[in-house]
Amino acid sequence: MADQEDIVIQITQAAYDKLKEELEWREGPYRQDITEKIAAARAEGDLSENGGYQAAREAQGKNEARINELIVKLRGAQIVKPVESGLVGNGSVVKISIGGNDMTYVVGSREIAVATDYDVISAESPVGAAIMGHKAGETVEYKAPNGRMISVEILSSEPLE
Repeated sequence: MADQEDIVIQITQAAYDKLKEELEWREGPYRQDITEKIAAARAEGDLSENGGYQAAREAQGKNEARINELIVKLRGAQIVKPVESGLVGNGSVVKISIGGNDMTYVVGSREIAVATDYDVISAESPVGAAIMGHKAGETVEYKAPNGRMISVEILSSEPLE
């Protein structure tokens, strides 16, 4: 298994900034708020039957876990350079048509689109790998996991802003 230090996450600048902002909030005001709730619950006395204390401790644990997750992601972040308009690459917003169904995705990892409302298609997935490096207007084929060949028309591709 890869060491957490070795994890590389391709991410847009906007997504990086959003994760960094979340980390600062969790390490600052939110952590302080939880600490104050724990202190207030302790002041009430018997902790074994104090629901507020238990809830605050649980929130503290979840917050610290998320802080650690964010630190690992940000440490391993590789900012994706926007690709030229029309070309499909990591960080592209692509509109594709499969069997007459039009769909719009961001190409890349889940983290690459953290600052957007788009669904994500992994560049390593069969369809993602098939469209990478191709241009709007092209039709490509890929082999689905069931062995069927599927045709994908790339309708448009723009860099994620």
